[in-house]
Order: sequence, then structure tokens, then C-alpha cells
Amino acid sequence: QVQLVESGGQLVQAGGSLRLSCAASGGTFYKYGVGWFRQAPGKEREFVARITRSAGRTYYADSVKGRFTISRDDAKNTVYLQMNSLKPEDTAVYSCAARDEWVTSDWGYWGQGTQVTVSS
Repeated sequence: QVQLVESGGQLVQAGGSLRLSCAASGGTFYKYGVGWFRQAPGKEREFVARITRSAGRTYYADSVKGRFTISRDDAKNTVYLQMNSLKPEDTAVYSCAARDEWVTSDWGYWGQGTQVTVSS
């Protein structure tokens, strides 16, 4: 079992930056791929970015490509989402999720989320 806890969300002005953290415990973290997702009020949850286990390949939604960077530090059991050039439309609850991608494509473990609010 993996437990995930997000942190770093806050109110920021448009054009600003934030770094979100997803801290894991209770599992062998290096085995897991990790993704960031977001959900704005009245909208469905959407994929933001993900990073694979081992080689740490990264993938991004088109809406954040070039502005957001996902990275991982397996020694600290933590995945980060560096968010630059933030826009009001980035406002959402951001959640991280994990999966043992050698076993399943389902995101089986989720954190509780952290609120990011970007003011114009």
C-alpha cells in the first residue's frame, strides 16, 4: 500500500510559479509511476503530467507543456510538479496518483489534493 500526501498549493498571481510536492510512504516508491491530475470547479478531472519509474520518462498535457515540469527524487520518496507562468485557468485542486506500471495501467493510489488558485 502506498500513501500519498500533496503539498505546496496556494494562492498566486498570474505569471507566478509554484512547486507542488507529492510525498509517498508505505511502499517501494521507485517501483511506481506517478501522475499529477487536476480538477477545477464544475469540470472533470484531467491529466496534467506523469513520470515513469526507473528511467523517469515524462509526459505532459498540451495545456501545460513548456510551463510545468515533473520530476522525482526516489531517495526522498517524492515527486514534484514545478509550475511556471501560471494562468488563471490553472486554478484547480491538484492531486497526485501512483501505479505499479509493470502490473497495471490503473492509478490505484491517490492523495487528498492541494488547492492551487491563480489570480488574474
